[in-house]
Amino acid sequence: MKTLGIDIGTTTISAAVLEDGQFLASETRANGAFIPSALTCAREQDVEKITQTALSVIETLFERYPDIHSIGVTGQMHGILYVDADGNAVSPLYTWQDARGSLPHSKTESWVQYLTRETGCLAAVGFGLATHAYNLAAGLVPPAAVTCCTIGDYLAMRLCGLAAPRMDDSNAASIGFFDAEHCAFDQTALQKAGIDPNFVPQLAAEPIIGHFRNAAVCAAIGDNQASFLRSVRDKTAEMLVNVGTGSQFSVFTPHYLQADGLETRPMPGGGYLLAGASLCGGRAYALLEQFFRSTASMLGTEVHSCYDAMTRLLDENPRPDDVPAVCTLFEGTRADSSLTGSISGLTTHNFTPLHLIYGVMDGMADELHRMYTAYRQAGGTPKRLIGSGNGLRQNRYLQQRFESAFGCPLTLSDGREEAAAGAAQFAAEQQI
Repeated sequence: MKTLGIDIGTTTISAAVLEDGQFLASETRANGAFIPSALTCAREQDVEKITQTALSVIETLFERYPDIHSIGVTGQMHGILYVDADGNAVSPLYTWQDARGSLPHSKTESWVQYLTRETGCLAAVGFGLATHAYNLAAGLVPPAAVTCCTIGDYLAMRLCGLAAPRMDDSNAASIGFFDAEHCAFDQTALQKAGIDPNFVPQLAAEPIIGHFRNAAVCAAIGDNQASFLRSVRDKTAEMLVNVGTGSQFSVFTPHYLQADGLETRPMPGGGYLLAGASLCGGRAYALLEQFFRSTASMLGTEVHSCYDAMTRLLDENPRPDDVPAVCTLFEGTRADSSLTGSISGLTTHNFTPLHLIYGVMDGMADELHRMYTAYRQAGGTPKRLIGSGNGLRQNRYLQQRFESAFGCPLTLSDGREEAAAGAAQFAAEQQI
């Protein structure tokens, strides 16, 4: 049985076809849908352009595999778009990177700080309903809008010809003011935020919400959950660290569990995913590479990349004993964006490129390990460690630092279109 999964990412739109759970083929196109906005902090994308690109990818794979039996959808979480009564998008996609929630609500608070205090729920920058609360106050909600949804929900709705989105709990939790324990929007929190509870999208009663070309279409699921499903082989016995542009720690629990600094996200099919995100993550290593390039430029030498030179330095030298402690919170955390990175323990002997490279890798691993520690302190059990993401896959020394920080071996995942393949895997499971 063939299943198709599509992942609407921020910069690319990817699809994967599985046959009886095995990877068969994939297709990737550039997203290229960002559009200018009057708000400098806005990050908006053209919904129709995304939709047409995604439909083109799906049509291409259906031409090659006309016997596709089911379709799973995933994509960038947190962001929203507005939909009218006929199921048409009447706004751009306000992506997860949209920062209007950080704008001042008063002289002492930003919008997300105000919403968090007022509702008692975390309202992070980029969360769709925090964006919506700002838009309401600023008069930016289109008059024809009757509800909102994620871009994945919108594509699934379009595939099925529905007039309203049907949202999986995993996506609903990502836009904010959602009671993950009871899998329902928090009506009191919505009202305190000034949001009509009738405006939020309807939750999907069943995983399958319709059909496209006789293939069953599932409600869109969160990309974090989709990637986890495909990256681990046994969700009950393995935990995942992902290092790309950002980095994440994810671990499954069959029962609702809260851990300091981690989000408890509903898992499609039941249970929960405890997830923590580093806002800088893999970019920490890229920032160090940029520092080396700018140093070379200062000395009159222009280089395209320093990554090979950094790897060569690691190859030619053992790990020093006096590596400085590097905190890689260069962009703060979701809970506190004011936090910054730091370097401590520098001496006249360890202020070298080799020491800094190891220090940054240690900091990247330690940041995710602190999330694991919070999970254990909340009552979580030990798991095997799985790694994914190109930032980890392409750096064997970083893999070693994660093994050292977590005190256990690291096994790399398959690595092929994990989010899209995870959505396809979820869709296949609904047909069994």
